[in-house]
Amino acid sequence: MNKLTAICLLIVGLINFLPVLGILSAEKISQAYLIQFTGNDIAILMRHRALLFGLLGGFILSSIFIPIYQVPAMIMAALSMAGFIVLAVLIGGYNAALFKVILADVVGLIFLIIASTLKLFNHFNA
Repeated sequence: MNKLTAICLLIVGLINFLPVLGILSAEKISQAYLIQFTGNDIAILMRHRALLFGLLGGFILSSIFIPIYQVPAMIMAALSMAGFIVLAVLIGGYNAALFKVILADVVGLIFLIIASTLKLFNHFNA
């Protein structure tokens, strides 16, 4: 595999994997997103969200070493990142911490586009 593709997937994988730290405590999530939980219900949902991002990030990172997973990993990452951006834009009223998440997702999408283009280019030139 092209080293640049691997680097792009590494960046995208890390962007998606970092929220997994929220599993450790609701306090970490509250600090990271500058939000206050009104009850355990939201804390449970947000910690579960952290778990899901850990799974997605882990899948993207594993696709670096298992190329057959790369296309599904890229599609899942693109849908997740683009979906968050669309929701944030449509709903609006987000805080500075969520704006940073939007920027991270934009960066991730740029690296996904590069990785996808390289993968497609390598596929047709193989």
